[in-house]
Amino acid sequence: MTSPSPEEPLLLAELKPGRPHQFDWKSSCETWSVAFSPDGSWFAWSQGHCVVKLVPWPLEEQLIPKGFEAKSRSSKNDSKGRGSLKEKTLDCGQIVWGLAFSPWPSPPSRKLWARHHPQVPDVSCLILATGLNDGQIKIWEVQTGLLLLNLSGHQDVVRDLSFTPSGSLILVSASRDKTLRIWDLNKHGKQIQVLSGHLQWVYCCSISPDCSMLCSAAGEKSVFLWSMRSYTLIRKLEGHQSSVVSCDFSPDSALLVTASYDTSVIMWDPYTGERLRSLHHTQLEPAMDDSDVHMSSLRSVCFSPEGLYLATVADDRLLRIWALELKAPVAFAPMTNGLCCTFFPHGGVIATGTRDGHVQFWTAPRVLSSLKHLCRKALRSFLTTYQVLALPIPKKMKEFLTYRTF
Repeated sequence: MTSPSPEEPLLLAELKPGRPHQFDWKSSCETWSVAFSPDGSWFAWSQGHCVVKLVPWPLEEQLIPKGFEAKSRSSKNDSKGRGSLKEKTLDCGQIVWGLAFSPWPSPPSRKLWARHHPQVPDVSCLILATGLNDGQIKIWEVQTGLLLLNLSGHQDVVRDLSFTPSGSLILVSASRDKTLRIWDLNKHGKQIQVLSGHLQWVYCCSISPDCSMLCSAAGEKSVFLWSMRSYTLIRKLEGHQSSVVSCDFSPDSALLVTASYDTSVIMWDPYTGERLRSLHHTQLEPAMDDSDVHMSSLRSVCFSPEGLYLATVADDRLLRIWALELKAPVAFAPMTNGLCCTFFPHGGVIATGTRDGHVQFWTAPRVLSSLKHLCRKALRSFLTTYQVLALPIPKKMKEFLTYRTF
């Protein structure tokens, strides 16, 4: 069963840049990206001034209240393994805009890498990709903090990065040069494709968990959906009234959400291109005049790991949590100058980044998914909408499986 009324998010901890800023300290201090490693053992944030901080998770006990130490793969060996994970500072030399952790490669792929690439840096470990102001992408080994690769090709800021969840070490980058580029880190970081078509800066890219689709959002009203198999455009999704700045797929790849400066989030069926629902960000207090119309412009949207909730960050100084079935937020938290958000991969925590270079950790709804939702999630992870509609099952069941029961 799902929780009927989640409590308001509580601020668990806040991390701030540890060193004093020199010269014009307010310039380039933004936290544009925050990320958890897929296994939940590391947290990374671009804390401004060309620096990325890598922090072992869970945070130190004095920072996180008891009962909120979210479990990760390493939790069983916490007493042994925790000591070997040390906080690291990566000096990237340029302002850092995008961050992405790789999935953990399987042991066979590590052996294969070592056998076929003895002279090449080992990227079969957990790695972090950083997108920089000058168009470069730097690839780091998380455990050691060593620089492994430097990828060149973009002509402007690399705004966002996304790895294929399958562990194949295919990396997608989105840039202000209006292109997306596909890189194969198993081939020395070779650039294997350039995706063109956007007319404005590309803000965001997201790969579906089943690795079949890529969504890209630029400073345009439409969103592009690409095939990750052929690297060709599948369709454009049109419905927003202003620039789309963030996008994310549901854990079963059956839904896509996009957030825009038009103050709305649209939920799509990526297979059919249908618009299933709109979530509008209205101000809690009425605006005094029309000049405040952009106060609710969206900055970021993300799905919770079980797929039952969304989190959004907007310019009206609020973090909102939405239940999938409802049109209004189920919880709010006050936050100033928010830019990005992401869920901890095992649930229970949301991380947000701000313009001040700070990171805040909030409690997120802890839910036990219904058996119905678990079955839907399992089926939709390998069945497209068209395949579900072709099944010889009752209409109501089809509607549930295709998220048409809102």
